[in-house]
Amino acid sequence: MKALKLLSVVLLVLCAISASAQQKETIKLDTVTYGKNAAVGKYAEIRGMKMYYEVYGKGEPLLIIHGNGGSIKDFRYQIPYFAKKYQVILADSRAQGKSNNDKDTLSYEMLSDDLNALLDKLNIKNANVIGWSDGGIEGLLLAMRNPDKVKMLAVTGANLWPDSTAVYPYIQDYILKQNVFGADSVKRMKNPTRKIKDQLLLLHLLSYEPHIKTGDLHKIACPTLVIGGDHDVIQAEHTMLIAKNIPKSYLWILPNSGHSTPIYYRDTFNQVIGDFFSKPYRKIENWDVLK
Repeated sequence: MKALKLLSVVLLVLCAISASAQQKETIKLDTVTYGKNAAVGKYAEIRGMKMYYEVYGKGEPLLIIHGNGGSIKDFRYQIPYFAKKYQVILADSRAQGKSNNDKDTLSYEMLSDDLNALLDKLNIKNANVIGWSDGGIEGLLLAMRNPDKVKMLAVTGANLWPDSTAVYPYIQDYILKQNVFGADSVKRMKNPTRKIKDQLLLLHLLSYEPHIKTGDLHKIACPTLVIGGDHDVIQAEHTMLIAKNIPKSYLWILPNSGHSTPIYYRDTFNQVIGDFFSKPYRKIENWDVLK
């Protein structure tokens, strides 16, 4: 039980660790409806698992992807906004939320392929996509591996690799230490539960993945909005590198912001992404830089 509590705490801390120390706003969490909505919640049997998902609104499909250790409820501030115009699709990723897992390893490619399978299950040919943190990584991979599925993409707090050139060293060091401690704790257990195994897999994912080459980003054909906080756990230079290597990209670095852009800057976050989805991509070259 001690190891389970530790792993749970680590994942929760990592989800919120980059929130700016200057932020004084009290957030009222809606943990009752989103992610636990019996009226719309369903399970899709795909790729050997039961993936829990919810759909809100009508219109053009919009897939929203949560981060490591998160769930559908993390987008409580995005769902009502985007459901006014879009068919908003959200799922608990494998081994997270209410979705199960039948594997002994996890990779971002696996999670991305799960989402692709869910879109197929729902007969959705393509969708706009929003991804936060690990969900941003999965969004990038979805657009690379299935370019026909992603119409427009917005990612915030994503990284291409797990070392200190992408993630701030103190974050990387903390994650690696907790991964080693958690692995040692689980090894001493006689019969660790599936939940404990999954939490360790998620921590391992944070520690040692992804491994995306900048050249791979050239495969992303859709317009992409690359987002980061200027005090994100992902270094701003790395966020800029991602944007630079996507052919049709815009870059948005939020000032005085950490990793939790969809929460602390929810109104601006929603509006800017909504505007991005509603307009054609503008190619900027030569003297267009003055406009």
